[in-house]
Amino acid sequence: MRTPSYRTMTKHVLTVLVCLQLFGCAARDNETEDETYRGDNTLVKPLYNRNSVLRNPLNGWVMYAGRTADESYWDTEYYVPDLGKNVKAIDYASACYIRTSWASLNPQEGVYAWNDPDSRIGQLIRGAEDRGLPIAFRIVVDGRDQGMNTPQFVFDAGAAYYVENEAFPTRITPLPQDPVFQDYYTRFIEALGERFNDPERTAFIDAYGLGKWGEAHNVIYEDPATATAERTERLKEEVFTWVTDLYVRCFSEVPLVINYHRLIGHPESWGAPNENSDRLLVDAINKGYGLRQDAFGMTDYYADWEKQFARTWNYKRPVIMEGGWITTGTHRYWTDPSGKYREGHPEDVRQGEFDASAEACVNMMDFRVGETASWFEKSFPLVQRFISEGGYRLYPDRVYLPEEIASGDETVITHRWRNTGWGYCPNNIPQWKYKYKVAFALLDADDQVQKIWVDADSDPSEWLKDAPVSYDFKANIDVPAGHYTWAVAIVDTSKENQPGIAIAVNDDITGDGWTKLIEVEVK
Repeated sequence: MRTPSYRTMTKHVLTVLVCLQLFGCAARDNETEDETYRGDNTLVKPLYNRNSVLRNPLNGWVMYAGRTADESYWDTEYYVPDLGKNVKAIDYASACYIRTSWASLNPQEGVYAWNDPDSRIGQLIRGAEDRGLPIAFRIVVDGRDQGMNTPQFVFDAGAAYYVENEAFPTRITPLPQDPVFQDYYTRFIEALGERFNDPERTAFIDAYGLGKWGEAHNVIYEDPATATAERTERLKEEVFTWVTDLYVRCFSEVPLVINYHRLIGHPESWGAPNENSDRLLVDAINKGYGLRQDAFGMTDYYADWEKQFARTWNYKRPVIMEGGWITTGTHRYWTDPSGKYREGHPEDVRQGEFDASAEACVNMMDFRVGETASWFEKSFPLVQRFISEGGYRLYPDRVYLPEEIASGDETVITHRWRNTGWGYCPNNIPQWKYKYKVAFALLDADDQVQKIWVDADSDPSEWLKDAPVSYDFKANIDVPAGHYTWAVAIVDTSKENQPGIAIAVNDDITGDGWTKLIEVEVK
């Protein structure tokens, strides 16, 4: 006889409930919606959670921190009219993005700000770590707009440089092909990797950093008055190969991204795509890079080339967005060629960024410095929609498990998974090495794990929106007789099969991250 539990009802009653499920889905070819049992196993349908913030790796909202942010930054509140209360960005964020200069992190040779308890940026990094929020970096070296982004000691050592405007002699830009520059930069990135090549600490590295604002365009190699097209293309490729190889070597465990710009590494910022841009970007992607773009919502800049490039790599590499328009006073965003943005209405820009993000199937969106308030105060429904619809949002909608089994017997656990987000779980990137797998566990009365079975064939990177994936997994129930509870999780196999991806369910979840499913008696 089957042992009743809080999750199990008679076949006829369960059939009625299944018919009422709002989140019902198409069955496998050999499966019908009223199929309560499969062999000796019972159907369990975990309850889908549509709205909760799931802080998963390479997924969700990214809050931004300026290089001068202090401790109060974490406590900044924004009033949300839809909620009638104040909220904090950190309550919605999965990562903290720090776009800063090489000089701020490495002010003197061999001195690194992350080791200095009194430095502002060191405090910021520790503030994120203390709150369990992984950080992301972009390191800027170009000085044409912002001044000394490269440390002075690098130029004192003889690194070649370019000054674009003699009226601003401190706006020095290093020439990235220069051997002195490359020597010191290599030492710095190696030190950065020693500290931050840790997926628990670091969400991703924006791993190019050359050009104006580190955005991978308008990279200067020599005086434009004497440059030649042939020499520019040669230097561009040499530097591109050097810098991407460096980051790949130093960050073997942390995701890397690069700006998919039509003029990647080129001395120009805008214009027709360079014939080598696609090839260079594909070279970086083949080394393990994912994609990022800094001009979402700028319809003249994030245009057909960028859109097509993202489509080509959807579900092969993750895409991260940044909004291009600054709506807080420095950009005339209402002049956008789309004609959709009204002056004084940043919410129009937020909608444009959201729509472009949906089209590109991005995994992460930005709470950019200066723009965050408008997301919460004027566009909060879009914040919620991205939580529910964007990135990846995974859950098992059908699991067949035994409620009674003899110790030592084998069972076939059938489980089906859905992704309700437009992005994907990038389990396939080289840094992750397919480490995330579905696992089932037996818990004792104290919710302690007594046994784990990992389905090695499961791969969350294959779970795409509107395309559920099913598995039949054989498990030998080699545990002592007793009363247990079945539980499921997406585990990190590189961390002794600890739950690593939060799944979108409303069911009872243990403190360790296991979702409880159904009770079982092992005889």
